[in-house]
Amino acid sequence: MSQQGPILIIGNSGRPAFAAALDEAGMFPLIDADWTNAVRAVSDVQPAAVVVDMPGVDDARFEALAQQIGRRKPYVPLIAVEPEGALPENALPLALRGGNYDRLIPRLRAALRVRALNATVLRRLADEPPDATRLLQNDPASHATVLLIGRGGAFPALSVALGERAGVVGAFSIEAAASHLANRDIDGIVISEGFTARVVDAFLTVLSEDARFRNLPVVLTSDELAPAYELPNLEIITGEPVHIAANTLPLVRQHALEAQLGRTLRAIEAKGLLDPQTGLLTPAAFERDFASAVSQALTGSGGLSVARFAFDPKYPRAQFDGARIISRLMRKMDFGAARTDGSVIVVFSDTDLRNAHAIARRLSAVMRHTSTSRRGARNEPVVTVAALGPKDSAKSLLALLYNETQRAAS
Repeated sequence: MSQQGPILIIGNSGRPAFAAALDEAGMFPLIDADWTNAVRAVSDVQPAAVVVDMPGVDDARFEALAQQIGRRKPYVPLIAVEPEGALPENALPLALRGGNYDRLIPRLRAALRVRALNATVLRRLADEPPDATRLLQNDPASHATVLLIGRGGAFPALSVALGERAGVVGAFSIEAAASHLANRDIDGIVISEGFTARVVDAFLTVLSEDARFRNLPVVLTSDELAPAYELPNLEIITGEPVHIAANTLPLVRQHALEAQLGRTLRAIEAKGLLDPQTGLLTPAAFERDFASAVSQALTGSGGLSVARFAFDPKYPRAQFDGARIISRLMRKMDFGAARTDGSVIVVFSDTDLRNAHAIARRLSAVMRHTSTSRRGARNEPVVTVAALGPKDSAKSLLALLYNETQRAAS
């Protein structure tokens, strides 16, 4: 595949053995460096990706290199081959498991696609007016969601360790995991103990055959299965839950960045009407569309209902998780927006109060299973639903939502 720059290979003693696999795959130009000139090489070479042979590398030296690479724009993938300890948040782990060097190629190509997407977004944003869509500056991992699948004693410890770094959705069965994958945005999967190798093999095979999930990071916490699936971001990470979580986060972070860039690109294509953080309308676009929808409903025969999903203000990421779930699951005819008070409002077109309640319950049920902190706080919004009356306006209908919420609280 074409690249936007060379690939920098950093080794300890001579050229690493995996470099031959890059040569055979036609990944060029390749530039070699050792640790005496690694930092300078990143500045001089301007690499599209950096691959580091990790055994024996000093942790402090590697941390400094990772920080330097993390500041570069567009995104520069950093792949740590055979890591021995916890990695920085932007260093992607790759265990070759017996010299299977071919695993490096799909991992690198998947990462370079994220870089290409980042470059496209930056180029498109450069042509946008100053008040249009801007690229979010927050850490993508802060709003990422990990699907943890498993049973047994390791599950609670893994849930806590992952929950310190991202949102966690738990599943005790493969069927429940499949439902979560279908209903929400997932940025990574961790498969813990509790399933036979045959069950895990079937699950991984299904993931590899579905284009929607093929690039998802998938982490196995045991080495019963060889990573011989068409899943470029499949990794085996064993050890203590804290170690597993730390080395899973870089893979999750990269996928969350890819998802964020995709939402930003859609926001640009929508001429700034979409919020790149949630995928819903921006507040200004919502106000305009809401006023128009109310006016049309009052002059026509169709009904209109609204729902407000109010999230706990102590956990601000809960609002964004809920907003993305709503954006993914709501009907094409509906629209909504995240509000500054921590809530999300959704407008249900041509819908009476009874059906609006049913839709709101279904949306709320999906949100309920996401943990938003290491203490296990759940994403359970307070839901208020109201229907447009013949004497209502857009302003009075919104006021009714807030009045009903206050009455319910009292």
